[in-house]
Amino acid sequence: MIVVCGEALVDLIRSAAGESYLPRPGGSAANVAAALGRLGADVTLVARISQDRLGELLREHLRRSLVRLEHVVDADEHTTLAIADLLPGGDAAYTFYIDGCADGRWRADELPAALPDGAALHVSGSLALAVPTMGDALEGLIRRERRHRVISLDPNPRSTISPEPDSVRARLSTWLPLADIVKIGTADLEWIAPGQPYELVARQWHLRGCALVVVTRGGKGVYALGPDGPVDLPANPVELVDTVGAGDAFMAGLLAALDRAELLTRDRLSRLGTPDLSECLRFAQRVAAHTCARQGAEPPWLEELRP
Repeated sequence: MIVVCGEALVDLIRSAAGESYLPRPGGSAANVAAALGRLGADVTLVARISQDRLGELLREHLRRSLVRLEHVVDADEHTTLAIADLLPGGDAAYTFYIDGCADGRWRADELPAALPDGAALHVSGSLALAVPTMGDALEGLIRRERRHRVISLDPNPRSTISPEPDSVRARLSTWLPLADIVKIGTADLEWIAPGQPYELVARQWHLRGCALVVVTRGGKGVYALGPDGPVDLPANPVELVDTVGAGDAFMAGLLAALDRAELLTRDRLSRLGTPDLSECLRFAQRVAAHTCARQGAEPPWLEELRP
């Protein structure tokens, strides 16, 4: 099993005509959980989801994607919103509405007292790196569970939430030694560590205890540093519609592939070889490529990936 923890929100994506915004289920953690469910993984989500109409949209999407919701908090606050304006080339610029919403009111006492034995824990840092109450709650969960299971982390920092990167760097610096797997994109890495080559940052994070560091490079491919050394793969051809949810789809694909190969344990990760790592990365790239060919965070089902 994989437990995914973090934000669940609604993306408002501008229509093709530019006259309205279309609501789509989103949030990094919710996106990863939905993609994992569709890829056949046993997955449960730890999140705060509003009881309003948009919250019901989220719940229905997650249920249809075969995500377990027993650890979801029924929040009284309204659904957290992200307005996504698509840029030339398919990238998106986000504006978040968090204050007074479900993801602005995380509390440690709402988290599950225990997680399933043998489950890996994946944490999305997206809002948690910028929202203090959320960050404190999730950091406590990571520290509590660190001894019992593999910890996966996608920092996914948002400069539009926290314009000053110093606080994000400080929080991330405390989380990195607690993580076994870390995935980050080059654009986010440039904001956190400007001017530093991604290979150097990956090496630094690896030396701090991360068994596997993965850097997604968009159209240039993916770089990973594991116990057996670096792996550098070119990008897959993509019929691009937009990149909304692509990084989350890649993360889910990587975790699903590791889980299916029974590599998602600390012992197996410490001995992860280049052939196995390359195969998992290629699967993750395929998942992300399918997502880029659709509007919004709409990951593929496993059946769609079969030859």
